[in-house]
Amino acid sequence: MSNLYRKQLTLTIPEDFSFWRTVLSHGWCVLAPFSLDRERRVLARTLKIRQQPVCIEIRARGPDRLEILARSHRPLLKADSQEILSQVAGMLRLNESLHDFYQSLDCADSRDLNWIPKAKAGRLLRGPSLFEDIVKMICTTNCSWSATERMVQNLVQKLGMRFDEGHACFPTPEELAATSVDFLVKEVRTGYRSAYLIELATRVSTGKLNLNGCLSSETTELYEQLLEIKGVGPYAAGNILRLLGHYDFLALDSWCRQRFAELHRAGRRVSDRAIARRYKRYGRWQGLVMWLELTRKWFDEEETHTEGARPVDPAQFDMRT
Repeated sequence: MSNLYRKQLTLTIPEDFSFWRTVLSHGWCVLAPFSLDRERRVLARTLKIRQQPVCIEIRARGPDRLEILARSHRPLLKADSQEILSQVAGMLRLNESLHDFYQSLDCADSRDLNWIPKAKAGRLLRGPSLFEDIVKMICTTNCSWSATERMVQNLVQKLGMRFDEGHACFPTPEELAATSVDFLVKEVRTGYRSAYLIELATRVSTGKLNLNGCLSSETTELYEQLLEIKGVGPYAAGNILRLLGHYDFLALDSWCRQRFAELHRAGRRVSDRAIARRYKRYGRWQGLVMWLELTRKWFDEEETHTEGARPVDPAQFDMRT
C-alpha cells in the first residue's frame, strides 16, 4: 500500500459537541464499514468519493476541531476533500445545535439529567446516507447483535466497492439492487430480510422512493412513510427517526424495557405506558432523553474503567424488536 495518497483534513466543531460520546451513542460505531479503535479513540470507515473508495480516520484534536486522515488510490481534489468533510459533519451531526434540547431540560427542571449538557451528550452517530441507516436498521430486527454484525459485514465485503482486502464501502442502492434474493440468503445470510432489502434498493435506485425527500418531512408524516418500507416496523421507524433528529417516539424494545426497569423499578417489570409517562414531559425530545438516560452507563464505565479492563461496548446489547 506504499502507493496510497494521504491527506489530512480538519473540521471545526461546535462548543456543545463531544466526539467520543457521539461515536459511542449506539452500536453503529462497530458496524461495517465503521470500525473503532478504543485505545486511540479513532473512528474509521470507508467512504465512496467521486467513484473511488477512500479510507478515513477521525479523531478529536483539542476542544475545537477534528482531524481526519484520508487515504486514497488517486489524489484527492479540493471537491473530494469538501465531500469528505461534508459526509463526516453529517455522520457526527455537527450542523445540529443542541441549544433547544438543553434548554428544554432546564424548563423541565430535570436535575437528575443535568449531566447531559455537562457531558455534551445528545448527538447520535448515523451513516452518510439514509439508505445505509435503513438497511442496517432492518438488519437489527428479530436477531442477536452478533447476527446483525455478520449480516452488515457480509453486505459490505461482498457487495461494496473495495479499497483493499479488508476495507470496502457500504453498497449503494444500485449495487444492492443488482444482486438477488437468493444471493442475499445464501451469501449474505440476511434470511427473510433479503426480499425487503432488494425491494428497498430497487425502489431507491429507480427513483420510486426518494429518501432525500424524507429529510425535511414533518415527524408524523415521516414516521408513516418509514412504516411503508417493508421490513420497517414501529421500533425500526422510531430509531431511524432519532437518527434524523426527530425524537417524538420512544421506539421501545426488550433491551430498553429491561434497562428502564433496572434504573427505575429495581428490576421489576414495567409497562410501556409507565415508561411513556416518565418521558412525556420532555415533549418532542422524549425519545432522546430516554435513550441518553438508558445508555449513560456505557460512558460512565468507559471513562472510569481501570487500566487493562475491558470497557463497555454498546454492541453487546441486542438491538431487536
